[in-house]
Amino acid sequence: MRWLRVVLLFLLVFGLIINAPWVFQHAYAAYFRRLTGQIPPWPGPGAGERVLLLSPHPDDESACCGGLVRRALSQGAEVYVVWLTSGDGFEWDAALLGRTLRPSPKDHRDLALRRMGEARAAAERLGLPETHLFFLGYPDRGLLHLFLEHYTQPYRSPYTGLEAVSYPGSFHPGAPYTGQALEADLGRVVENVRPTLLLAPSPLDAHVDHRATGYLALRLLGTHSGLKGAFYIVHGGLEWPLPKGYHPALALEPPPRGRGLPWLRLDLTPKEEEAKRQALLAHRSQMQILGRFLLAFVRKNELFSPEALPKAH
Repeated sequence: MRWLRVVLLFLLVFGLIINAPWVFQHAYAAYFRRLTGQIPPWPGPGAGERVLLLSPHPDDESACCGGLVRRALSQGAEVYVVWLTSGDGFEWDAALLGRTLRPSPKDHRDLALRRMGEARAAAERLGLPETHLFFLGYPDRGLLHLFLEHYTQPYRSPYTGLEAVSYPGSFHPGAPYTGQALEADLGRVVENVRPTLLLAPSPLDAHVDHRATGYLALRLLGTHSGLKGAFYIVHGGLEWPLPKGYHPALALEPPPRGRGLPWLRLDLTPKEEEAKRQALLAHRSQMQILGRFLLAFVRKNELFSPEALPKAH
């Protein structure tokens, strides 16, 4: 029984550290303030900039960059968002919303439509017009497969059963689930927007769709001269960001998976933090399962790197 008590004690301490009740708040605040204070500040995009934000799924745009979107708009920049998938591969979410232990392909397709609606609501709360939103509709949890194994041969989603872009409101309905079609659609969005700054996940992100989006961003940057890049991480490893939940007075520290990257710090005003929180709350389907994780991104700052990978890579 002694081992059981040790395990329970460990779980209790681990839970306290992750969720950080008030007794831990001052320690977190002191540590993170010191750490993030050493990161160079960044004012964000200004007047004349055209920002294109690549979001692998609905909710990533708000978690990574909700504050930046508000700052850029207030400083006279234009911001556009393109979602590469509609989030149709999240089994737990499809099971919860469909009230079933075994969600069907239709449950997953219904989830995608719901998440697209939530993404539009979040964008509206950030001040983005619908004409600045693009939904590509490629398969959730399938982007790396398109990039590596299905560049020319269509991929069939194991969640939705789809082999082509099918959701109403998508950028290119009927496009096959291939890496070639995905890159072509992304290239057309870039041609339409003519961005000066591309925001994208770093390939160091733990989620496979985020890594694939990062690779696609690097290819775009390599073929469009004059286009700058800034990279973010959402799935940063080791329970990051800590503590979980809504702690707007704390700073966001660099993620463990982002070691070696030259980070820049975008300090947010209280109004920008609140706009970001409201955008995240618009993703209601995700808040039911990932609420404490998502709200942990509402901090005094956001972090971006001008490099996708450490120089050693």
